Amino acid sequence: MLHRPVEPSQYTSIRLTEHLALEDIAASIGTVADAYDNCLMESIIGLCKTECIETTIFHDGPYKTVLDVEFATAAWVGWYNEERLHSSIGYTTPAEYERAYYAAPNPERQFI
Repeated sequence: MLHRPVEPSQYTSIRLTEHLALEDIAASIGTVADAYDNCLMESIIGLCKTECIETTIFHDGPYKTVLDVEFATAAWVGWYNEERLHSSIGYTTPAEYERAYYAAPNPERQFI
């Protein structure tokens, strides 16, 4: 018979934690039962549904197969990363902003 733990807990991979620390990335893991864990991913999924799936901008006609959705999603991701203009970064594309960030002599002072 399987028993539940006495106290609820949240599992976090030690390898993931170590990898994030090596790359100097802050983990997005919040406390148990809060909404912060998935908010970024849920926002992106919402954008994809609104901008890609519910329109025909990235695909002609109705979606008939999973492959149709995969191709439209790939086109949307390419547009999202390479072409869309973002107001919080001076109406440049994310790709342009990233290139300028890494080309700057002191990126921390240049863009923050």
